[in-house]
Amino acid sequence: MFWPTLLDLLESTVRVSPPLIFAALAGLYSERSGIFDIGLEGKMLSAAFAGGAVAAVAHSAYLGLAAAILVSVALALVHAYASITQRGNQIVSGVAINFIASGATVILGQAWFDQGGRTPQLDAASRFSTIAFPFAADVGKVPVIGPIYDHIISGHFVLTYVAFLMVPFTWWVLYRTRFGLRLRAVGENPGAVDTAGISVAWLRYRAVMCDGVLCGFAGAYLSMAMTSGFVKDMTAGRGYIALAALIFAKWRPVQVMFACLLFGFLDALGIRMQGNALPFIGQVPGQLIQALPYILTVVLLAGFIGKAIPPRAGGQPYVKER
Repeated sequence: MFWPTLLDLLESTVRVSPPLIFAALAGLYSERSGIFDIGLEGKMLSAAFAGGAVAAVAHSAYLGLAAAILVSVALALVHAYASITQRGNQIVSGVAINFIASGATVILGQAWFDQGGRTPQLDAASRFSTIAFPFAADVGKVPVIGPIYDHIISGHFVLTYVAFLMVPFTWWVLYRTRFGLRLRAVGENPGAVDTAGISVAWLRYRAVMCDGVLCGFAGAYLSMAMTSGFVKDMTAGRGYIALAALIFAKWRPVQVMFACLLFGFLDALGIRMQGNALPFIGQVPGQLIQALPYILTVVLLAGFIGKAIPPRAGGQPYVKER
């Protein structure tokens, strides 16, 4: 009984973690360049709505994904313009994006589809389907290894695999490319980067655009893979949890993945435990179970993760010395 339950939990963990991984990596690009992004939640929500709406009309999951990325990048550019060009407060700009997204998605959803802020239910062609790896059913009969291959590795959405592949890709970009070296440098000492003849503003703009692309993937996963359409506030605080995972992981890609898997495991555990009684405790309120990931977020941010030092130039607009 323990083994099947553990398999179900791990399978659910892999299924619910990709939006967190995408969003946390998005924040990683932005914050490593010195631009704090509280607006992850808003960009994810807007992308989820745009993806669900376009997929419902065009009956194409990939057109929906393109729309999700386009809208998310547009909002990212708004944040970049306010934070980099206008040297505005980055926190205020991010919070404003969250508020705008929360209201606009409901208003537009009601105006366009007249379903209480929802998009129509997506058919099979309008959403991403799961992928079965070769010989998954046959290998699944092998003890221990088989069920892991069949249930945990195989049978997920294509965006799930993209999310996990983005982790080593991001590590490679940050630590093995010229762009990554400059990105990390501009987050620590933009003056030195500017002295080397590199545009600080353009480098930060590119980092924030990478942020927008990944938030687009996160939103598309929510409305076109994990569920079959957009519903009001469907991100449910995942953008803030992704920020907590980013801080918990101390702005490092591989640690970000494990932090997101931890939050995803708690989310999966909460879903699994709803309606079930615990030994020696009895029935636990469903609201408490659902709150587990958010409770962990508060606990971690309260100082139980050791000293997490952000990029030194984070949150500070760069003014070129004349």
